[in-house]
Amino acid sequence: MRGSLTLRSARSVCRARLIKGQSPGLPNPTAMENATGPCGEERPREVQETTVTEGAAKIVFPSANEVFYNPVQEFNRDLTCAVITEFARIQLGAKGIQIKVPGEKDTQKVIVDLSDQEEEKVELKESENLASGDQHRTAAVGEICEEGFRVLEGLAASGLRSIRFALEVPGLRSVVANDASAPAVDLIRQNVQLNGVAHLVQPSQADARMLMYQHQKVSERFDVIDLDPYGSPARFLDAAVQAVSEGGLLCVTCTDMAVLTGKSKETCYSKYGAMALKTRACHEMALRIVLHSLDLHANCYQRFVVPLLSISADFYVRVFVRVFSSPSKVKASASKQALVFQCVGCGAFHLQRLAKVSGVPGDRVKFSAACGPPVTPECEHCGQQHQLGGPMWAEPIHDLDFVGRVLEAVSTNPSRFHTSERIRGVLSVITEELPDVPLYYTLDQLSSTIHCNTPSLLKFRSALLHADFRVSLSHTCKNAVKTDAPASALWDIMRCWEKKYPVKRERLSETSPAFRILSVEPRLQANFTIREDANPSSRQRRLKRFQVNPEANWGPRRRARPGGKAADEAVEERHMVLRNKRKEPPENAAQRAAWLKTVPCKRFKEGTCQRGDQCCYSHSPRAPGISADAPPGPRAAAEPGID
Repeated sequence: MRGSLTLRSARSVCRARLIKGQSPGLPNPTAMENATGPCGEERPREVQETTVTEGAAKIVFPSANEVFYNPVQEFNRDLTCAVITEFARIQLGAKGIQIKVPGEKDTQKVIVDLSDQEEEKVELKESENLASGDQHRTAAVGEICEEGFRVLEGLAASGLRSIRFALEVPGLRSVVANDASAPAVDLIRQNVQLNGVAHLVQPSQADARMLMYQHQKVSERFDVIDLDPYGSPARFLDAAVQAVSEGGLLCVTCTDMAVLTGKSKETCYSKYGAMALKTRACHEMALRIVLHSLDLHANCYQRFVVPLLSISADFYVRVFVRVFSSPSKVKASASKQALVFQCVGCGAFHLQRLAKVSGVPGDRVKFSAACGPPVTPECEHCGQQHQLGGPMWAEPIHDLDFVGRVLEAVSTNPSRFHTSERIRGVLSVITEELPDVPLYYTLDQLSSTIHCNTPSLLKFRSALLHADFRVSLSHTCKNAVKTDAPASALWDIMRCWEKKYPVKRERLSETSPAFRILSVEPRLQANFTIREDANPSSRQRRLKRFQVNPEANWGPRRRARPGGKAADEAVEERHMVLRNKRKEPPENAAQRAAWLKTVPCKRFKEGTCQRGDQCCYSHSPRAPGISADAPPGPRAAAEPGID
């Protein structure tokens, strides 16, 4: 490392090298100054770099995509800093330590106990007596707090998240920025020195799973573990639930949304132990599947999870959970999971718990298998069959008290984060969600099923409220209807709406869900008069609840790879060549010939094309470094970039 090494960072480097099978020892400063790596390989002296400022951190990363960085996830990193800050305020406040956040007024906040599962409960009077009896202790950002949190970022990439923790989150003892990639760890060291946080951030090169497995002992566990991998975090969950401390915070991001939202059900089962359904509520179901997987991994070690906050945003889902140990309370985990029966015709769904709990809470409780199924072989509304999904987490996915604390902190200090406006909007919608109602319907789903006009959101919500049902929005979908009303009540309301705006029945097939639903008279007479409480507060205040695409080609970035930008440009060039290849060729002979010349010749790649320049397809090489007159055959097959 550049400069002096602390004892902790030296131990971290030695441990990482032991994992890789290398002899323990410190990096050679001379070798680093001479631009050589740990194995003596030469590195280029001049590498084009880009400087990015995010929050209080400034990082340098290669312009070539050799280390992964995605600016769209600034919201993810801002929200994580806000969550860990409030978590530290609660945990350290119980020890009589007050955190100081830049931009906040110097006022004493009330400490709220989040964990009913914990046996130790800190009351406000005790904390006040402790604060008055002992010296007033504070924890500020950028300073080491000896009783603070030990944080692990398992997949740090450029180290941006870890550096932001050190510069923006108070009450930290140490932050381990780990990555398995040697270029990424070198970049982390450079950025740590650039931001002056070497006393807090310890770069580490190791497999994240092995590093967490080495910290299974109670005294060596991390208070906060952050996992933000490229794709699925499934392979890291077993180690993570063992390496987090008692009541510690586990933050997990999943970007494999195609798997979690039902496009690859068998892959979802192999990774998360559940079958995802391709429904309108697929994003909330994705959150519940991830929580189910986390709880299932924790149960193997007599531990269980308590969700604090679960977010579906952009192209990923993000969950914040606390992990506790209790063999007796692990027995209740099966009753927290449920299977989902969903009609393939009208979309009505029913939940079936895996187990049931009988007895008085606090007294002797008995656990037994649940009875079911809750549906008939055919849907009672449209006569279609049901598909089975899950198991998934069926309990609340947020701790509304904790969410309210985070929302209050962000609202009173909006200049702290660049995405504060969006955080306020999303958290406001979450506080309005019905916590005990899993999944939801959507207005377009209900109206498209019976082929009628879509009612306005306020009118439909008012009809549910007039019928004495509860209803709310969902942060995962802007036209969601999350309600405790049964599916029969929803279809009665839609039948009443259809009577106002009739559908041409003669065009409906007698076997279609629309025909069967509309052939039944409604038993509930809907009242569509708009009520004042039908319009939620977040909507009235016009908060930024649902993010629009922030930039062109927005979404998950490509995985970091050797060669960086040059490799990406070669892939993009190939995509441009093969684009629209399967479309019908032009009828004009000249245009057809020119079009065929843009398509690579397969026989030329294989070395069997004998036509030469007379071939109607292109013989130009697609990989850099191969000249147009290079002989085909084995050499072409051996060059990189050639399929």
